[in-house]
Amino acid sequence: MLPRALPRLLLPLLAVVLVGALTGCSLFDGDKPRTPVAQPTAGTAGGSSQLEIPTTVAAGQVSLLQRLGEDGPMRTLSVERNGAWQCVDCAGDGVTSRGTLAPELTERLQVLLANPGLADETDQARRYRTTCIDALTSSLITSAGLITSQDCPGEELTPVAGEILLLLTQATPAEVKG
Repeated sequence: MLPRALPRLLLPLLAVVLVGALTGCSLFDGDKPRTPVAQPTAGTAGGSSQLEIPTTVAAGQVSLLQRLGEDGPMRTLSVERNGAWQCVDCAGDGVTSRGTLAPELTERLQVLLANPGLADETDQARRYRTTCIDALTSSLITSAGLITSQDCPGEELTPVAGEILLLLTQATPAEVKG
């Protein structure tokens, strides 16, 4: 049973590492000072190797990772505080898209990201576990933490994170294609 569960656990782990790498190397703000994003590090004083995985981004930023099933392409969308966004492999075609959210959407996103209720929706607070196979898995990385949801029967979206997910998927031009 464990070998079958291992690939399902690996997907969120790899997704978080990918987002950490992408959000740590943003192209949007040029020479503006940036709040550092936690980066994966390996190694400890005792010589053993341990990987620390970033599960948050700076306040006002958000990253969205989406994947359809275990073998589908990974859509990675990163949004800066000013509404500038970058989407890597948005439609599974290897293309990177860039743009800026409309001012009213940027303002709405910032209100949602600052909502204190978001902390109660993190995977850690909910003790969330993915349960569906071959479903669309969406992971939001916020300053409050990682918030994962799957598009499968019976799963309810969290209120604040659900609004953020809807805003991001409707405000950017690409959609996941299976």
